[in-house]
Amino acid sequence: MRILLVEDDPLLREELQRGLTEIGGYTVEVASNGLEAIQKIEADVFDLVLTDIKMPGMDGFELLRIIKSTRPEAGVILMTGYGSIETAVDAMKIGADDYITKPINFKALLLHISNAAKANLLLRENRLLKMEVRKKFEFHNIIGKSPKMQEVFSLVEKVAFSSSTVIIYGGSGTGKELVARAIHYNSSRADHPFIPFNTSAVPETLIESELFGYTKGAFTGAVHSRKGLFEEAHGGTLFLDEIGTIQLPVQVKLLRALQEREIMRIGNNGRVKVDVRVIAATNENLEAKMKRGEFREDLFFRLHVFPIFLADLKDRPEDIPLLAYHFLEQYAAENRKKVKFISKEALKALMEYPWPGNVRELENFIERGVILADQEYLTLDDLPANLGEKSAGLIKTGMKERKSLEDVKKEYIKEILRMVGGNKQRAAEILQIAPKTLYRLKELSL
Repeated sequence: MRILLVEDDPLLREELQRGLTEIGGYTVEVASNGLEAIQKIEADVFDLVLTDIKMPGMDGFELLRIIKSTRPEAGVILMTGYGSIETAVDAMKIGADDYITKPINFKALLLHISNAAKANLLLRENRLLKMEVRKKFEFHNIIGKSPKMQEVFSLVEKVAFSSSTVIIYGGSGTGKELVARAIHYNSSRADHPFIPFNTSAVPETLIESELFGYTKGAFTGAVHSRKGLFEEAHGGTLFLDEIGTIQLPVQVKLLRALQEREIMRIGNNGRVKVDVRVIAATNENLEAKMKRGEFREDLFFRLHVFPIFLADLKDRPEDIPLLAYHFLEQYAAENRKKVKFISKEALKALMEYPWPGNVRELENFIERGVILADQEYLTLDDLPANLGEKSAGLIKTGMKERKSLEDVKKEYIKEILRMVGGNKQRAAEILQIAPKTLYRLKELSL
């Protein structure tokens, strides 16, 4: 750790430099006044500036302001022989990391420096994460640096400028609509409508009229003609979410629309030509439904031209910090809160949680945390209480029932297996053991 010591008293300056170097083990540069300090800061990089407040010319407060405007990543501890609560409050408002009064207690000073170093490290880690979100791993609001998400980005880029039908597979909350929007807005259809339609949210009897429209008098209540979503999306993209819920009679008409690029409104035999790209999505196994006779085989293969598979959040943990910071910045701005960072304890809990609700659940957690937070850091107390409860529960139960270490280990392995849906390869990676070890433990099978 590199420290710049700014002190106009030569004897104290020499004493502190020697102590910080020999006892603290730090690399220490010195300056006798504010101007000299600025020159050194412009020429070199320091992790921490330890500066007197009362100095001739430029005082410590002015130096602090300059440091925070030019080198915000550097920590600053102020020293003064004129200590008061008001002075401390003023220093913290400007951005000081800490404050210590003279005469200097050297052991206390080392503790202040250690605390500032930890805070500085967390600040740098947070800034790096935020930079990653903004620069490296974002594709039209889809966040991820994991190999699985990078593969999705690559597929989106390749399919966007084609006219092929796309189907997106993924669990609830994995971001299927975001991927569909990314395909649309990176295609030649970007200037035309993107219309999402969740087929599971509409009664079965209304799906046909919603998709294809109807003419006046076609049925009771049809007091005027209405265009369907295919016509509304002409030239653009129609996103059919939860495609597996569409019943067989409507599947026949959907197949015709895809094959012939034409539709017929209910109550009219006239055919209407439509130029629409269809992107479908589902969290079901369509192939299994097809084999059970619940989904048409010809429609399945018409939709399955270009499949994209989205992994659950628990299977790409390296994306959790990036997503968390993306949502933190979004909801802090929306709620006009000054929450900028996530504490290490909170981030650790987020990384260890199994995320049954995927990205949507993480977004909800962060939105709630931002609303509750009353400081710059999002802490574990700001997040839902169920974070980390399961592992803590295992320990408490083990102690209460006086279980052996071996039994607690087995319970923990079972919990990990449940968390990853029985995937022994993934569980072995989390536990950092050989997969064959899990396969030998037949009693742990789910």
